[in-house]
Amino acid sequence: GLIFYDTKVTVMNRVLNATVQRTADHAAPEITLDPLEIVGGEIRSSENSYFCQAARQLSCVPSSQLCVKLASGGDPTYAFNIRFTGEEVHGTSGSFRHFLWQVCKELQSSSLSLLLLCPSSAVNKNKGRYILTPSPITYAEEQLFHFFGQLLGIAIRADVPLPLDLLPSFWKTLVGEPLDPDIDLQEADILTYNYVKKFENINDETELEALCAEIASQHLATESPDCPNKPCCKFTYLTMTGEEVELCPRGRHIPVVWENKDVYATAIRSLRMRELQTPECMTAVRAGLGSIIPLQLLTTLTPLEMELRTCGLPYINLEFLKAHTMYQVGLMETDQHIEFFWSALEVFTQEELCKFIKFACNQERIPFTCPCKDGGPDTAHVPPYPMKIAPPDGAAGT
Repeated sequence: GLIFYDTKVTVMNRVLNATVQRTADHAAPEITLDPLEIVGGEIRSSENSYFCQAARQLSCVPSSQLCVKLASGGDPTYAFNIRFTGEEVHGTSGSFRHFLWQVCKELQSSSLSLLLLCPSSAVNKNKGRYILTPSPITYAEEQLFHFFGQLLGIAIRADVPLPLDLLPSFWKTLVGEPLDPDIDLQEADILTYNYVKKFENINDETELEALCAEIASQHLATESPDCPNKPCCKFTYLTMTGEEVELCPRGRHIPVVWENKDVYATAIRSLRMRELQTPECMTAVRAGLGSIIPLQLLTTLTPLEMELRTCGLPYINLEFLKAHTMYQVGLMETDQHIEFFWSALEVFTQEELCKFIKFACNQERIPFTCPCKDGGPDTAHVPPYPMKIAPPDGAAGT
């Protein structure tokens, strides 16, 4: 926390360029994606998604082939080239960026089960934000999490921010920072947080009885075995994926009473903390990331800085975009139609600006900062900059 973000990025960029394993004289790996597999916007099975198509084809490519020079000036080198079946695309840049945009959409949809919408979303807190799905994983899923980690590293080397909306707990676990049992639980699952707090703040047995009756009315409790008409809770709780689990051995047969209500609250909190840390999934993600960038770099970054470096900001800074726009021969910033152009963009909503960026350069976000801070004229524009504005092709018309 004592080092400026820009300083960390400078060090990080040097390390990334010093750990390049595929140089310009080696051909890039190429994968072929079939857009018809996902036609109509609905993926019939996860196997057909771009994410799974790419994971299958890249599983036999050594990760050293994906460790390329950091994108800067000119046409950058990307980790791999993409060929779309039946489509003629000039250059590699647009296809690569479109691929990253598409896989982020797939990851944050029901077609893949690697990410889960955080439970707080249901009550409009952290709406649309995701966590890793907390459940035991198969070998095939472990490979997909590994590929997800590789994509994070690939995006960092390509300097293409990923439009992923993940909770801070994901970035904390990724950089190895402990989770906060209060703040992170509240962020991820406000309903469980409130539920736990109710049990922690009870003052006497009468309140406990009233709380169990309230929970019973929501079908979460059963009757006490000692007093058939007296509702009680058992040592069970629902996981984030909706499965009822025992919080301790024989939990289904242990009622929550005044003496053990704190143990019950602590057990629920521990369950959620384990789910947020998802050690199996996170180990696979970190292994994938570590095959593309040295994991030691993460020790200098805070969770927020890691998110900014990987995903940029979820909104478009127009001033930043203006500073990285190049006008081609014959055009100037002061031309009337150029001024009209920027005035038009200024009235766009953030959603419309993201669509414009997607239209202009096939990605929804722009990097948080750029390595052109030293101010030299040659370094003013870095990928995906400059945004080029060219004169019209024909001379006719105004």
